[in-house]
Amino acid sequence: MIKHFTLSLLMLLGLTVSAEAAKKAQSPNKELTMELQQGQYIVKYKKTTVLRIEANGYGLGTVTPKKAELDFVRHLQEDYTMLAGKRLHCTNEANEYALSIDDRTRLVWRLYNNGVAFRYELSGLNHEVVPEEKTTYIIPEGTNRWIQRWTEPYEAFFPYATTGESRDRRWGYPALIEAEEGVFALISEADINSRQSASCLRNDQDVERYRVSPEKNDLKQLDTWYSPWRMAVVGTLADVVESTLVTDLSEPCRLTDTEWIEPGVVSWIYWAHNHGSNDYNIIKQYVDMAVELKLPYVLIDAEWDGMKNGKTIEDAVNYAKSKGVKPMIWYNSSVGWVNGAPGPQYRLNKPEDREREFAWCEQLGVAGVKVDFFSGDNQMNMEYYIDLMESAALHHLLINFHGATIPRGWQRTYPHMLTMEAVYGAEWYNNTPTFTDKAACHNATLPYTRNVIGPMDYTPCAFSDSQHPHITTHAHELALTVLYESGLQHLADRPESFLAQPKEVKDFLSKLPAVWDETRYVSGYPGESAVLARRSGNTWYVAGINGTDEEKTLAVDLADIVPSMSKVRLFLDGNKWDIRTATSVDKEVKCQPRGGFVFVIEM
Repeated sequence: MIKHFTLSLLMLLGLTVSAEAAKKAQSPNKELTMELQQGQYIVKYKKTTVLRIEANGYGLGTVTPKKAELDFVRHLQEDYTMLAGKRLHCTNEANEYALSIDDRTRLVWRLYNNGVAFRYELSGLNHEVVPEEKTTYIIPEGTNRWIQRWTEPYEAFFPYATTGESRDRRWGYPALIEAEEGVFALISEADINSRQSASCLRNDQDVERYRVSPEKNDLKQLDTWYSPWRMAVVGTLADVVESTLVTDLSEPCRLTDTEWIEPGVVSWIYWAHNHGSNDYNIIKQYVDMAVELKLPYVLIDAEWDGMKNGKTIEDAVNYAKSKGVKPMIWYNSSVGWVNGAPGPQYRLNKPEDREREFAWCEQLGVAGVKVDFFSGDNQMNMEYYIDLMESAALHHLLINFHGATIPRGWQRTYPHMLTMEAVYGAEWYNNTPTFTDKAACHNATLPYTRNVIGPMDYTPCAFSDSQHPHITTHAHELALTVLYESGLQHLADRPESFLAQPKEVKDFLSKLPAVWDETRYVSGYPGESAVLARRSGNTWYVAGINGTDEEKTLAVDLADIVPSMSKVRLFLDGNKWDIRTATSVDKEVKCQPRGGFVFVIEM
């Protein structure tokens, strides 16, 4: 039997709350409730207990038990527009509550219709470093979970497990928990600013207690400070997949001019040619591929500062522009991997150097930059990310972060930040043979974990092999371009492979959207399968993958999503391809082992 998932915050020493003082909180639709009982917040979804929470504090002030009551603050109702993402028009509602933990610490809660969030607000700081936070998530042994082992660039699998035992017991966000059969909680955080560090989870002291562990932050704070939002999407898998809670909690767009921000599909060199971006002739091949497939962008990756063939980066950029393709170029952040790492290096670290470099990019006609190799989640890196985004915006440069942290809502605040890596993606076919056998299951987990919280530069869709082979089918690979949301969708394969595909496949890639009006969960379960429907204008793209090594039939009931259809293009498993045209679709699709499908439905 699946155990209930409970969430706990360590008690502030000496603070107690009586059951008589408890106040009941609820989401606007009343499906999520939270009640304070004997120091614990009991969070329920449709009467099922999902989270148990105990109050805490930083230990900065004097404990005042008489203030330890949950008070209603306000009802929030928001309507905003994104420039990219799983849903362009976003709406949300929440009821906000507050609790005075001590005379310097206030705990603020929000109950949304599909999740809960809380943060700490500190006051009266006098050049003080914020002390250790004592937030803990309690996940009992036996609970179903999909949590990645923490790595600096968030490049690890989300393996299914029922135990918190591991080598180092350090974990990254997001963390997916099945609290009860069919009821899930996805834990992450949102709205990081330059005065904060990001955090990870550690259960090193007790296997069932996952404490929030913020990275290094030595800034001395003055007056007021607040933590990032600690959040959990709560509900069914549909609630998880379709959630916009990360951006709901984040600061609105800070840019006054966004007309220049154009998401799109990108021709990408690195997967087939690790050092191809220092070769002008190889760059030309990828520009020409972008022309033939009608892709708006080409990414010139690492080592362009050492261009061969007697050419320069200016020559490569000018060639792309002459063909109507917008070039993006790569930089080393020079705070992570530096020694032995590719260049260009040390061009963005100092404000004056960054200004000079980005002004040069703008003058040259570069459309955006990919910045790689960061050094973790400390406050220094958070401030550096924000400095990069603000500087890039001044020069109308799109941003792609690699070797980087996960999205925590910056895609709303800085919408020119169109994608981030922070994923064990197709690039790993370059590095080790591990991905070959594990990719299909991993691919069928990402729609429920990493990609829920923001754009993901997985670099999908390869029909040929890199250094290590892939054993997913062609339809599985094509489906990843729809299953995975990214404002800059980098296509991984080599030109000769893409251009050898059937005309229908090339037309599909030419018309592939990089933004979606809406996203709907159709069916699936983490690690086994995933079927999503995404709409662009009057066209629905429905994609599904089989994450197992056996033939599998996937449920595709679209009656409540696509009420009518006039024409459907089907890309199915076959001997490489089975491509058909129809006027309707079945409610089930049979997929080969590690297979998949895509429907393009015109209404």
